[in-house]
Amino acid sequence: MIETAGIAITTCAERPELVPRLYEINETWPAFMTHDPIGDALLGRVPEEFPQYCVVATHGERVVARGKSVPFNAESPGREELPAQGWDAVLVWAFRDHRDSRHGAVASALDITIDADYLGRGLSHHILAALRDAAGRQGSATLLAPVRPTAKHLRPRMSMDVYIREQRDDGLPADPWLRVHVKAGGVIEKVAPASMTISGALAEWRRWTGLPFDRDGDVEVPGALVPVHCDTAHDHAVYVEPNVWVRHTLASRAE
Repeated sequence: MIETAGIAITTCAERPELVPRLYEINETWPAFMTHDPIGDALLGRVPEEFPQYCVVATHGERVVARGKSVPFNAESPGREELPAQGWDAVLVWAFRDHRDSRHGAVASALDITIDADYLGRGLSHHILAALRDAAGRQGSATLLAPVRPTAKHLRPRMSMDVYIREQRDDGLPADPWLRVHVKAGGVIEKVAPASMTISGALAEWRRWTGLPFDRDGDVEVPGALVPVHCDTAHDHAVYVEPNVWVRHTLASRAE
């Protein structure tokens, strides 16, 4: 258990009674982000199937943050350790490996969410540290992360390859969330160009975003890292989100 400023961070394996409460957090995710079909099918099952790889933060009785990761076998035929399909790929692989009783030495972070009332307190650093520690205790030598840079949505037309090369004067990434990972020892590896794909009819996108979606081409959507492609003739729009693969090398402490 990690304690900081009155906040306790434990694994879901240590506090299984908190698993049903992980979504009590006051979240700030854009509405369209909840419509990735792979995430919709599998992400909610992660804390129950992989509780030793997931962490929860509480302040008194209040759940204030969560972190989820999963192990996967990167050496299975047809796989690569850092897939272009990023988040979607490792989530599917983790459940396939779990079904087939295969265990890999690699883990991937999937979700770090901080309650909106607790942002700005450095809690994200502690949740990331707890995920690293949890994966290491399970024998993982590596924690990967398909990182969703938190400020990229402000520059949706800029390619992710260019964006991740931007640095501050001190040499750290300009993006705040990438900076958290690098400060924790993470190494930026490459872009996952199709980490998550969300598609829907134009009526659905209008409901999710409040935008008209009445013209062909790229539509800038608040919270999206890149534009959403709109096709009025075929009544659909598609968002393909790039993420950034970051590698954390762990000191394994298998129990």
